[in-house]
Amino acid sequence: MSRRFLPEHSVATALRSRLIKLDLKWPLANNPLAMHKVIHSEKLKQALQARGWTQKDLATELEVTAQAVTNWMKGADFPRPDKLLKLATILKLNFADLVLSSVKDQPVIAFRKKGGAKTTDAHILKALAMGSLLKPLVAFLPELRSLRVQIPSPTTQYDALQAMAAEVRTRIGLGGQAVLSYEHLIDQFGTNGAVIVPVLWGEKQNHKNALHILLPQEQVTFIFLNLDTRLEDFKFWMAHELAHVYTPGLAGSDEGEDFADALAGALLFPKSLAEVAYVQAARHRAVAGEVRELQRHANAHSISLFSVFREVNNYAKALGLAALRCRETDIHAIRNSQRGKLVSESLFEPTPPEPAAYVAAALNQFRSAFFSALQRMIKSKGTGAGYVQQIMDIPMQDAAALHGELSR
Repeated sequence: MSRRFLPEHSVATALRSRLIKLDLKWPLANNPLAMHKVIHSEKLKQALQARGWTQKDLATELEVTAQAVTNWMKGADFPRPDKLLKLATILKLNFADLVLSSVKDQPVIAFRKKGGAKTTDAHILKALAMGSLLKPLVAFLPELRSLRVQIPSPTTQYDALQAMAAEVRTRIGLGGQAVLSYEHLIDQFGTNGAVIVPVLWGEKQNHKNALHILLPQEQVTFIFLNLDTRLEDFKFWMAHELAHVYTPGLAGSDEGEDFADALAGALLFPKSLAEVAYVQAARHRAVAGEVRELQRHANAHSISLFSVFREVNNYAKALGLAALRCRETDIHAIRNSQRGKLVSESLFEPTPPEPAAYVAAALNQFRSAFFSALQRMIKSKGTGAGYVQQIMDIPMQDAAALHGELSR
């Protein structure tokens, strides 16, 4: 996250690593990441042998004691997320090789990535660690509804997909021509066991626009939404994440990502709207006229020009009609030259926000129980700022500011 709630100063910087170490010295019994997980000692031994290292060499490299490594190898303790990530990076082991865990208990991760950003083992490992650390927070959430919407046979086939989108819209109380609002999406998250976590991860610095963490045993999903994204894209990302909530069995798979993209488009700009937009755009003989029509529809529904373009072309292809004259490269060039404001800029004036304003926006704008639950946990358990830093993947300065606000 590039933004900070507090100005950076020498004291905070000097104490950052010390605070993290002090805050995370939890015994194994209270270590959420350690529950049902142990280091795969054989894989670790093989990796050390391949490098010609001893356990002491590894301890030195990780800046831990030799006894800590011994405890990991015996299954008596488990590394904290920062050490686990460093361990995987140094030894070039992915999470599946490094950790033995209960599949039933393991968090399910899905990223909404930026452009063509590549998801690495390090990204997955960090997200899994965040998910495991979120487990003790569940006890402080309000009771979630047990009756939830699930799409039993997800498919990207056009007619079936449109039928699914129409069913969801009907359940929400919307006709085919109505605008799907942010409020509708937020309500669907709340009624389907998903907790929204609005975050300020920066527009360009972070790998992900959104992060979906499903805790299977607890039957709770945390949806991290990056507010440092453009308004015209934000509703699509929310609808994409909602599609994951509807299809928990597909979360984290390529098939799940494809379906989530497809359903998001169909929910925001369904067939009935695409048909009208196609007829109006096709009347124009020039590309500029087509684009103006598509942009008019995009503005009316607060979605991107590309989303409308894609849904109109999907409609034309499904019905065997001629494609529009404008091409995807034209659409991207136009939208890149006419970018809207960031969501964070629309919510907060000035930016960056004060911690109190940020927490209030999470509650009032997104109806999120996240910070209220975190506040109850902090006051009940004495949880420190290091925990806030790790479950939100934010700088320690921001975590300390939020912790101070929630401790009041």
